[in-house]
Amino acid sequence: MKIVSGSLSRNELTELAAGKFGFVKAVVDLGRGILAVDAELHADLEALLLQDGSKQTDLWGINLHPDAEGDALVEYDSMINIRPSQGNRSRDVQDPALRRKILDLVAKKVLS
Repeated sequence: MKIVSGSLSRNELTELAAGKFGFVKAVVDLGRGILAVDAELHADLEALLLQDGSKQTDLWGINLHPDAEGDALVEYDSMINIRPSQGNRSRDVQDPALRRKILDLVAKKVLS
């Protein structure tokens, strides 16, 4: 598990995916503009970021597919995304504006 405050190359992402599920689990912190990657559970990455000073309301679980391009790079599916108090009643991030923020952050952090 690691926190990415700088950037992550597509090659690094591909290497991480090869050792796991073919994709990389990640949690983005929209408030701090960082993400954590490389764990078996999104909850582990969430805990890492919370210990590092992140706020729960800013954290969203995603999966990164290194072989995909554009919007297909990000899958918005995680148990940590079930947040009725924030209007998200699904594992999927339902708000299109929130999805755009996540995708924009990933685009800044994952370099081709």
